[in-house]
Amino acid sequence: MQRYENKIVLITGAGSGIGRATAKRLASEGARLMLVDRNEEGLNQTREELPAGTEVLMQAMDVSDEAAVEKCVADTIAHYGRLDVLCNNAGIAGGDYSTAPEQSLETWQKIISVNLYGVMLFTKYASRQMIEQGQGAIVNTASVAGIRSGAGGNAYSASKAGVINFTMTSACDLGGSNIRVNAVCPGLIETGMTKPVFDYARSNNKEQKLGARCELRRYGRPDEIAAAIAFLGSDDASYVTGQALAVDGGNTASLNLPGMKV
Repeated sequence: MQRYENKIVLITGAGSGIGRATAKRLASEGARLMLVDRNEEGLNQTREELPAGTEVLMQAMDVSDEAAVEKCVADTIAHYGRLDVLCNNAGIAGGDYSTAPEQSLETWQKIISVNLYGVMLFTKYASRQMIEQGQGAIVNTASVAGIRSGAGGNAYSASKAGVINFTMTSACDLGGSNIRVNAVCPGLIETGMTKPVFDYARSNNKEQKLGARCELRRYGRPDEIAAAIAFLGSDDASYVTGQALAVDGGNTASLNLPGMKV
């Protein structure tokens, strides 16, 4: 399928994991790309893995820097002339699992600034161009941690819950301009961000437990999330907006209490 032929797509967090998989998937369907990540080396690796002939721009930057975000969107439009799809994928886990009485404001500010403010800022500037065009699609990467507890630390979970709610409110703001806004909520996916979890399980002979509490009894792959993002950003999802799609192997489909599953 060439659902993205000649479409201009901006992807944040494109230097690894789900962002890299999304860049590869959309490029394979004809997209012309602007890739964003604070890790320039990661961006270069992503570019090397794209299909031959893919037109691609890259910017190494902090998604919580408003001036940098405004410039990135402006540079995309200056080069390509338009912006059809925005994939807000950049995010950090922060590695903080402290309980409520032990919370660090500094940690919360760091996580919220990337995971939530970054989504807001790119939406702010990208949507202005999409309004002028009279169409566009925005896909935000949230998490099952934003739906229920137990999938991340307090700050991370709150940031992803914020992404889900912002997806709904911005869908209402932009629907009249024919701009769709949706989110994907990945479950346990093997990426650079989740590497400590996987490394711990494998070093302690617990790999078989990874994803065991999902209905599909396994963890997911970045390309499986990229497939969902590709759907939501395409015309196949032309009547879908304001939704948060869990792509989690069924993890949020049940109570999922300890000991329920074998």
